[in-house]
Amino acid sequence: MNPYKPRILLYCQHSLGMGHWVRAMTLANALSREFRVIFLNGGRAPDHQSAITDLDMLNLPPLGMGEDHQLYSQDERYSVKEALAMRRQLILDSYALFRPEVVLIELFPFGRKKLAGELLPLLKTARRDTQGRPLVLCSLRDIMVNARKDQSRHDERARWITDRYFDGLLVHADPRFARLEDSFQPRHPLKTPLLYTGFVGPRRTTAAIKPPWRGVLVSAGGGMVGALLFQAAVQAHAINWAVENIPMTIVAGPFLPETDWQDLVAQAKDMEGLTLLRSVPAIQPLLAAHNLSVSQCGYNTVMDILESRTPALVVPFVRGQEDEQSQRAQKLAQLGLVKVLNSAELTGQRLAEQILQLRDFSPNPAGLDLAGADHTVRLIQELLTSSRRDANAESLSTEYAHAC
Repeated sequence: MNPYKPRILLYCQHSLGMGHWVRAMTLANALSREFRVIFLNGGRAPDHQSAITDLDMLNLPPLGMGEDHQLYSQDERYSVKEALAMRRQLILDSYALFRPEVVLIELFPFGRKKLAGELLPLLKTARRDTQGRPLVLCSLRDIMVNARKDQSRHDERARWITDRYFDGLLVHADPRFARLEDSFQPRHPLKTPLLYTGFVGPRRTTAAIKPPWRGVLVSAGGGMVGALLFQAAVQAHAINWAVENIPMTIVAGPFLPETDWQDLVAQAKDMEGLTLLRSVPAIQPLLAAHNLSVSQCGYNTVMDILESRTPALVVPFVRGQEDEQSQRAQKLAQLGLVKVLNSAELTGQRLAEQILQLRDFSPNPAGLDLAGADHTVRLIQELLTSSRRDANAESLSTEYAHAC
């Protein structure tokens, strides 16, 4: 057994919820079997964090994104300006210390424009590295936000940065479900190689046998923007419990603001058949123990739903430019994989009706490719081998030219 593992520097910034974090950690877990992973975490780490063997975790001064789409510091010791300066230096120092053979950057330049000041220096350093230029890759989810006022300009800028600094794009989607060009349309064609990995879903486990009726599981990922869904769910539970005795479990999520959590506890006080959980290490076991799921439509939530095959109603989160969940929900509904309730129609009464109807829904058994984590490992290995082969060929060509 060869103890050497190539080094991969993985950058992830989650701002609003846990989606980017969960997907990146799933990738890190898979990559750690073949690579030494140095994980640069730019957001607040959740309390429930699964340990990964052989993972070097570097928590940068955490930044988040407010409702005004401006960065804010999640560490009261630093202003945003101070945090950005520290992060930039820590990223460059990590590159110099670890000398990665692969740099994997999550989302940028297709998002995280406000963090270009720390990522462009890293990309330029990697490109100019004369001691051994690393393979530079971008990790993308299935659907990009494409409702910006300056969308065409944004897409063209992302295309230019990608073609200049990246060696490949890894799109974590099944191309039968979504293709990059559906939500990314620059003025000039993208030249950087594009590779679809399949969805980065949870590791497949032995299917659990569903117990007798356990009712509805309601969740909203990290919970940062789940308050309205939870409030409607409590109202829906009161309606359905009175006529059908359908139990409900609500998982608030670690990022639901404390004031919203306390309001939820007060709203649900003394209600029979209703269980409130502040957060859980993983949602999969609860999905396996419930007959129905009600949730938002974030990437990782959908992966858990598809893996569990639990009949699901999704209420996509929509705010301003954030239309990604609506697009995903529409595509899933067209494939017969979920039912959808638009957030504009969300009331306790409407949700109660939809839950009752959901009992008669059977998801389409023709699933999507959820083995994206394993496919990503294989693709990066192949790209790295090819990159090394090309570098060796170039070196030999240079030596031959000098000899002549």
